Amino acid sequence: MKLIATDLDGTLLNKKGEVSAENAKAIRMAMDRGIKFVVATGRSYDAASKPLQEVGLSCPIICLNGANTYSLNKELLRNAPMDLTVSRKIQAICRKEDVYFELFTNNGVYSTNREHFMEVMVDILTSTHPNSSEAEIRIAAEQRFQNERVQFVHNYDDLFSMDDIEIYKILAFSLEKGKLSNVRSQLDKETELAITSSGDINLEFNHPDAQKGIALANLADSMGVRMEDVMALGDNFNDASMLQMAGIGVAMGNAVDEIKELCSHTTKSNNDHGVAFAIEQMLKKVSL
Repeated sequence: MKLIATDLDGTLLNKKGEVSAENAKAIRMAMDRGIKFVVATGRSYDAASKPLQEVGLSCPIICLNGANTYSLNKELLRNAPMDLTVSRKIQAICRKEDVYFELFTNNGVYSTNREHFMEVMVDILTSTHPNSSEAEIRIAAEQRFQNERVQFVHNYDDLFSMDDIEIYKILAFSLEKGKLSNVRSQLDKETELAITSSGDINLEFNHPDAQKGIALANLADSMGVRMEDVMALGDNFNDASMLQMAGIGVAMGNAVDEIKELCSHTTKSNNDHGVAFAIEQMLKKVSL
């Protein structure tokens, strides 16, 4: 293997949103042996960089599901913005179905208002972390403002009318899965749209060229690495394209069943340092 590519949430990051010491150590071990390391995430660049910086890791980052690719030196290498007409259609359908959504743009993240944003974050975190206290949930929700540059607008139409705006991803949330299903069914046939998810309470909308697999193949080629020499790790549907295209696709122990079925290997869960385990197993085979 010449390149390791990993998702963040549910993969490299544990339930606290941190890179464990075990994972960081294994990544450094691989890099010391000349293996390149890349992160491919649905997060924005700023939100992806923070947990890596906390453990002293730096690497190229594919973010927003492949809409942006940044070099080790923070240079934007590739971008794939969404069609504005399609973005407006998503907005209209989400509003009709009463589904909360956010826009990830070249100017940061946009939401409608802080109060609604906080309500949604608290609902989501309460659903995904049922054993956490209300105080812990509130702190985690507030953390989102530190991880992302979130701005609030009263009217998304004003945003769409900006001359220099580029929309890279639309992220929709709902605890009512039927609403998400209704939204998806109305957009499934859009040829200028890729629809994925990073959990069962969200939908992620991107340009068709903004997929992790496409972005990873492009980056690997620029590094002189063939995809058959890439090991990719992930846990959810927005990881599927890179897991399928990589020479070795590794599903996390906590991955959804459909992702496990796509992959040739399954490692331990994200809370059990599954990335470290997969890297260590790979390095053992390489050294034989």
